[in-house]
Amino acid sequence: MKIAVLCVGNRLMLDDGAGPAVYDELKERYLLPENVTLFDAGCMSMDLLPVVRDYDFIIAVDAVDVPDAKPGTVYRFAPDEIGGHGIMQSLHDLRLIDLIQAATLLGYECDGMCFGVQVENMSPVTLTEGLTPDVFAALPLLVDCVLAQLMDLGVEVRNADGTVFVPPTEKENVEGAPCGDTSMVDDVALRARGEEARHVEESR
Repeated sequence: MKIAVLCVGNRLMLDDGAGPAVYDELKERYLLPENVTLFDAGCMSMDLLPVVRDYDFIIAVDAVDVPDAKPGTVYRFAPDEIGGHGIMQSLHDLRLIDLIQAATLLGYECDGMCFGVQVENMSPVTLTEGLTPDVFAALPLLVDCVLAQLMDLGVEVRNADGTVFVPPTEKENVEGAPCGDTSMVDDVALRARGEEARHVEESR
């Protein structure tokens, strides 16, 4: 099975850079087999149709905006679960479900899963690289959710030093869409955080 991890977002727009931040973490800290490809995808667009054509499973990682949700809340959605809820729709013009449906019309088929983190601010007055504190604090959980999904698909994940990645055992809450199944990530947890969350000051 060929798997693509699409990390979606703009690095220069505060919390919209959550997807690229996950890309950096995965690239720096883990070794993935040849059947898994990481994409720093920028904004989701029809330019990604070849990914649907060439891969069997797509994991999308993005910033989301859910009404009344706490910044830093991590969500897991099947693409068809977000189709009617507007999740991700306000952040980028194209959602993974739109991409998959467009590809289906062209005769391409693949499956997928979406992971998102609730934003606090993705519209700084000036271009600003970094994440707001709550979103930055949720980054390890978001990364672990992607790793859990890969392992559920049978992927052997290794740490950067070559040792086999062992999932953490402490449980952490991951929200799902209405009727969403979160069982796959019930055992995913925050890694021990020895670093202090950085604070991003917005330009006023």
